[in-house]
Amino acid sequence: MTNPYMPVPMRVEKSAVETADGSIRTLTLSFARGEDGKAFSFLPGQFAELSLLGTGEAPFGIASSPEDSNLLDFTVSRVGLVTTELHNLKPGDTVGMRGSFGNGYPLEHLREKSILIVGGGFGFSTLRSFTGYALNPDIRRLYKDITVVYGARNPGLLLYRADLLEWEKRTDLRLEVTVDEADGEWTGRTGVVPAVVAGLDIDPRTTIALVCGPPGMIRFTLPALSELGLSPARVYLSLEMKMKCGIGKCGRCNIGGAYVCTDGPVFSLAELNKLPQEY
Repeated sequence: MTNPYMPVPMRVEKSAVETADGSIRTLTLSFARGEDGKAFSFLPGQFAELSLLGTGEAPFGIASSPEDSNLLDFTVSRVGLVTTELHNLKPGDTVGMRGSFGNGYPLEHLREKSILIVGGGFGFSTLRSFTGYALNPDIRRLYKDITVVYGARNPGLLLYRADLLEWEKRTDLRLEVTVDEADGEWTGRTGVVPAVVAGLDIDPRTTIALVCGPPGMIRFTLPALSELGLSPARVYLSLEMKMKCGIGKCGRCNIGGAYVCTDGPVFSLAELNKLPQEY
């Protein structure tokens, strides 16, 4: 039986700075042992635990598409000891990984639907995973319209710039990028994410929303989605900030009787409305 507490060794292939202030990096990891890579799979929305011997462990959403599961992207915000040490890793270094964990986005339920992706700041990582997956040529035909709304506090905090440039060129995806406060070089949209969502023209009968971002963004986005006519059953949120051990043992991620790491991190708003408002 596989030990769920035992990480597999991963090799750092790349460490890329994402933000102007250097506070967020994306680590691209490969499997140090081929058999581990063959045994691994994940869905967009799932997460894994990264660990450094003698330092600690922390959970992170998988930011890359499962269509390329030999290389995994993890976007890391430097906020403490473990994340600082992850930022200090160089290509060729080794890091441990446990996972994949959680339920991911409901891919079967999303088929033949229009998808509205709403993300803010650091919370865009697993939404990037889903977007990359959905745009795969063999998969894009499974969905109708795809709209991506992504925002950050300022232009320097926008993630995945290369992806945004590529998505902007596509004719099978609508991309709306916005910042709360513009600087002198910013020529794009200025305004908060909920205001952009409120101005969209969607068909609520065929659209499902995937939402992940800071609590404040989510708080004001949900009423905007309701005004667009989306029922709670058509809105899915990722509670990434509540993830802990990954296997439902530590009890630190529970919301009422639900465990975010095993029952989530993706929940429909209809499911969350039945739980204590602790998230």
